[in-house]
Amino acid sequence: MTALPPGGGGDPRTAGTRARLRQALLDACAERPLDEIRVAALARRAGLGRATFYLHYADLQALAVDACAEVVRDAVDALHAWRGIPDPRTPPPPLTAFFVGLTPHAALYRTLLRPGGGGPLGELLHRQLRERSRAERALAGAPAPDLIASAVAAVFAGVLADWLHGLVEDTPEDIATRIWRLLVALHRLPVT
Repeated sequence: MTALPPGGGGDPRTAGTRARLRQALLDACAERPLDEIRVAALARRAGLGRATFYLHYADLQALAVDACAEVVRDAVDALHAWRGIPDPRTPPPPLTAFFVGLTPHAALYRTLLRPGGGGPLGELLHRQLRERSRAERALAGAPAPDLIASAVAAVFAGVLADWLHGLVEDTPEDIATRIWRLLVALHRLPVT
């Protein structure tokens, strides 16, 4: 069984049920690691039955990825939150806010985003960031949209994951600045 699309395909009851399950998971993960949470307890926390959970999600990991999908959208939007010519020294404020805002659910993100950028959340982040970067680069007529989009997605997902896992030590503000500078440099590489 696969999870329904976010929002449940338009049915407000489905969207509401999924929202309750996502919030229950985020609340539970604020108290303990994902691998210690059980479906039955999570469903009770959401005020639902266990069978209802399985109507919407194949397992807890599918729910966790759905619950964290917003952070992926936030990351992609934050990286593209500039217009005109970007300042190579200073990241757009939404990028810094993105890193600062990761703290409350960092343990859950670490579960789904392995060092190096792998894991289900890393795969989702890489795919969505690559698609957005490629589309914007192609629209601007910049060279090598596929190559640069892949590099941007890989660098961002990898550094983000390593930072969350403590392999790169920096404050949220400093990592935002450093990753921004890396990504601007990638866009400036002569690849023709």
